[in-house]
Amino acid sequence: MAPGPKFRHLSRDSAHRKALLRNLVTSLFKNESITTTYAKAKEAQRMAEKLITIGKKNTPAGRRKALDYLFTPDEIIPKLFGTLKERYANRPGGYTRVLRVEPKKDDQAPSAILELVDGPKDMRFALTARTLARSRAQGFESLNELTAMNVRKVTQFRKDGVEELEKAISNVNLESQNESSDNWAKMPPKMSSKKPNRRDKGKWKRAGEP
Repeated sequence: MAPGPKFRHLSRDSAHRKALLRNLVTSLFKNESITTTYAKAKEAQRMAEKLITIGKKNTPAGRRKALDYLFTPDEIIPKLFGTLKERYANRPGGYTRVLRVEPKKDDQAPSAILELVDGPKDMRFALTARTLARSRAQGFESLNELTAMNVRKVTQFRKDGVEELEKAISNVNLESQNESSDNWAKMPPKMSSKKPNRRDKGKWKRAGEP
């Protein structure tokens, strides 16, 4: 007998596992990014990728399937078959990304961030913009291999990717300037290190003295 498809059971029965994944995928489409355990993120990623592919095809059968799967279809269906369909029109796949992070819970379970790529909360895009801003501020003209690869990844399928990346770099520079100004304004006034002269000793009197 051939083995069935491999997937993570997540220590739940079939109904509870399906409800959990439906909730995670709905939250992902609503918030663009969620934080959960690594195992849950990988399983939710599979379902999110399938639903985005269904949204790109935009068939009546696909709409019925998405309507049955999502918890809040009235809110998510227009985004799935509208905004996300247009965002990923030229992308052949890889609509989501799983990033490992430090454990968030007391049981130290492996945690991860599941996010929609090319969206407003794309962490790789934000980190790449910060890296480029720092490199330019330090006077580096050429990029290392890793940074060049990240620039290519975050701009390849994003609409007006290069222009959006330049805007993000400008925003990072502006934030850095504002933080520097705020830190300078919050600095306490410099105290004088000059000691009183002995000739002026008589001018300093204790409180209550005539």
